[in-house]
Amino acid sequence: MVVHHLPNPPPRSRYHAVADAIADAGFPAYRYRQLLHAVFHRAVLDFASMHELPIRLRDLLTARFGPRITAVEPLATQRSPRATKTLLAAPRGGRIESVLLSYPAGWSSLCLSSQVGCGLGCTFCATGTMGLRRNLDADEITDQVLLAGARPDSVAFMGMGEPLANPHTLTAIDLLVDPAYFGFSPRRITVSTVGFLPGMRRLLDRHPGVVPTVSVHSPYPDQRRELIPLEDRYPLAECLDVLDEHAAHSNRRVYLAYLLIDGVNDSTAHADALARQILGYRRPDLLVLSVIPFNPAPGLPADYSTPSAEATTAFLRRVRSRGIRAVRRNQFGADIDAACGQLAARRPGFVGVEEILRADGDPRRRRGDAASSG
Repeated sequence: MVVHHLPNPPPRSRYHAVADAIADAGFPAYRYRQLLHAVFHRAVLDFASMHELPIRLRDLLTARFGPRITAVEPLATQRSPRATKTLLAAPRGGRIESVLLSYPAGWSSLCLSSQVGCGLGCTFCATGTMGLRRNLDADEITDQVLLAGARPDSVAFMGMGEPLANPHTLTAIDLLVDPAYFGFSPRRITVSTVGFLPGMRRLLDRHPGVVPTVSVHSPYPDQRRELIPLEDRYPLAECLDVLDEHAAHSNRRVYLAYLLIDGVNDSTAHADALARQILGYRRPDLLVLSVIPFNPAPGLPADYSTPSAEATTAFLRRVRSRGIRAVRRNQFGADIDAACGQLAARRPGFVGVEEILRADGDPRRRRGDAASSG
């Protein structure tokens, strides 16, 4: 489809800088549209290979921005039968990982990272052991999609970091849903949060069509506080109030993630309390419970372990018997540390954490010490 207006790139984004460079050099506006066509329809990332553009413009863009439209640089990949994990160098410092998942039904989903590390200190997540280095900007987030190879069918903010603690996540979603850029349907975008309430409100106000997922992990506030320290600032009950209001208003399903840890939160008492909690909302039929068996990773508590398949099935059966819609989330890539909670950019074959820190000249921050850098 021909776009007759000049696409409006977000301010301070690389796309905005590229559009300005084209205009400042005296080229007509349609040259920027041609560039976007090369990137998003022909998957051409090298300026030199954008043959729609005159050589002088290609040379100008290469001199100004480097060889590619993407600033993030892929360093290494690891593969398992249904997961491909990519280690990437972010231009402003730090390393991140993205994971492309291929499902048996034939569709694919890309797990995006939104921060270098994470400062929220969740005890079940390897990313949290890194502390927060910084937020990714919108370009660094969306570059992960361009570098995934074939275009994924959906994207999920389930990689490294708490996406709703990063204000640039909303700008990244602006780009992802804009038909002039990535053109994803909002329903193909999932945003997972451990309960960063201000960001939840902003997300649902600005992008009500995306699919929100809130981590629950325990129906008991004291225990949830041990798993997710953010419970102190933004209690789960308040987060679920916002989610339930959104579900009732939109008449669309939202998701509650429940990480099942053997002997910690997988009892029948937990299942019953969780069911009572969900049934207390206006639209429990739209609050879908997504159960995820715990994935071990270096640096996590030694007493956390994966529940057996039988225990997971029993938990699902129990909550379903109470009238809750519950599913078991398909997970792939645990053998390459690419499953939920395992991303930390330190798998053998990748650049090690200590080497990264030395190269970036930034001392390791302790879990929870770092504030959002914006």
